[in-house]
Amino acid sequence: MYKHFFKRFFDFILSFIGIIVLLLPMLIIALAIKIDSKGPVLFKQKRVGKNKRYFKILKFRTMRIETPKDAPTHELSDPKKWITKVGGFLRKTSLDEIPQIFNIFVGQMSIIGPRPALWNQDDLVSERDKYGANDVRPGLTGWAQINGRDELEIPVKAKLDGYYVEKLNAGKFKGFLIDWKCFWGTVFSVLKSDGVVEGGTGELKKQKEQSATETKGENSNNE
Repeated sequence: MYKHFFKRFFDFILSFIGIIVLLLPMLIIALAIKIDSKGPVLFKQKRVGKNKRYFKILKFRTMRIETPKDAPTHELSDPKKWITKVGGFLRKTSLDEIPQIFNIFVGQMSIIGPRPALWNQDDLVSERDKYGANDVRPGLTGWAQINGRDELEIPVKAKLDGYYVEKLNAGKFKGFLIDWKCFWGTVFSVLKSDGVVEGGTGELKKQKEQSATETKGENSNNE
């Protein structure tokens, strides 16, 4: 009952309230984006939705308009050079995700669920197929987001998404409980900016490996 009715009911009501409450902050953010750089306020991108149907996700634009299209951030050689000044703040605080309340309102997304993959992220979509994570509405935030976010590599992220789907399908109480944990876990993660690494999936691991290599090299030179 929770998965098939109440979850969507809560999404609709909360997103409607969110649109009203956040209207003024969204207008302020839109103005800041326009002042900071040329281009549209909103960024639209094709993503994979429930049952692998495509939809256009909405975000506040955080990157320059000349940024390569449809490229995951972690595939860019130097992601930071494409991010605007206002965009850097929006990404760090996750405020760039606010327009997705409209995606939630119309039923393309849920408040809680696996983060929607890019249309060309075949590796992530394929991994999620193993766990049935493509069969539910993608979310504004989810279990993977409070357990690593940008730090996670694709197999780990997909497995965490699968854990979420397993709990969601286990019964109304367990489904509600996992959503409740994700909601409050996200609040604390955003406040602490946990797991936000420019460069995306697995980037933190790359940085640690590079740091370890550099340290090893320095130690060798000192011997």
